[in-house]
Amino acid sequence: MNRHSVKNMTINLDPHQHTLERTVSCCGIGLHSGKPVNLTIRPAEEHSGISFRRSDLGKKNAIPARMEQIVDTTLATTLGSGSERISTTEHLMAALHSAGIDNAEIELDGLEVPIMDGSADPFVQLLSSGGKKKQRALRKVIRIIKPVSCISGDKFIRIEPHNGFKITGSISFGTELINEQSYTIDLSQERFAREIAGARTFGFVEQVEELWRNGLALGCTLENVIAIHWNRRSVLNEEGLRFEDEFVRHKVLDLIGDLALLGSPILGHVIASRSGHALHHSLMKAIADSPDCWEYVEFRKPGQPHVIAPAKPRKKRLSVSLPGMLFPAAAPAPCPA
Repeated sequence: MNRHSVKNMTINLDPHQHTLERTVSCCGIGLHSGKPVNLTIRPAEEHSGISFRRSDLGKKNAIPARMEQIVDTTLATTLGSGSERISTTEHLMAALHSAGIDNAEIELDGLEVPIMDGSADPFVQLLSSGGKKKQRALRKVIRIIKPVSCISGDKFIRIEPHNGFKITGSISFGTELINEQSYTIDLSQERFAREIAGARTFGFVEQVEELWRNGLALGCTLENVIAIHWNRRSVLNEEGLRFEDEFVRHKVLDLIGDLALLGSPILGHVIASRSGHALHHSLMKAIADSPDCWEYVEFRKPGQPHVIAPAKPRKKRLSVSLPGMLFPAAAPAPCPA
């Protein structure tokens, strides 16, 4: 998509920031620690974004849910600030992003976001029970204007211009049960809830056993992980799979949750092959390091002559049409701190 061909574009995106109507809570266990975790999500002010707090550490410091705070991508995405850590953030972040929640404070009394049933669906239900509150502030959106790619061996991830947020994911495991799977989705709240949220994390039985021997995955059970049988033709879970291609759908879920750490909605098409948390992080860093490949755009109400831009524009603004709004483009800007 050429950045000069965006006039009269219609984008399916609410222009306003949102938070929760009311506080919601749940409890579960940490996938790796096996310890109980209480989680509370509270409404937050405009422009505050998503942040995590560890109540068990007796500190009030917040860990912003931003890519700059990623400290580990081994088995899950872990955020940190100083000595504080929050692990396994991707499922909750995917639910928050797809529900359109821009601002929220998340409090936990443990290291890990609870694994629940291994999917994002429990968090989707939790957020639905909290309701959504529209805020006065308008959203700022990242629009990709040139492709950005990352390659690691036989794995790659790429984001290119697109009028919306689209993901194409593919995996290849060379087993009879999984073999090669691919999935494409133009993301919306409804499609995420229906097609992606329920897809659970998975692993081969011997991999889980190895993690147990190393003091990890202590909370892993057939209630929260799809366990792939030694024969590679079936799963140990009695209820079977929720989707025939549940494996690639879960990979798409992880990707959505990780990219939510960019801190703003994205307009672009992500194409990922055999990617994981580390490669997702690499793509976010590549985007931040390529200011000529993206731009911030902001909503404004019809009739307003000016828009506050994140950087002083160096090129002429472009405006694109949305129902009841204008969507003017700002000049390329560096990734915010």
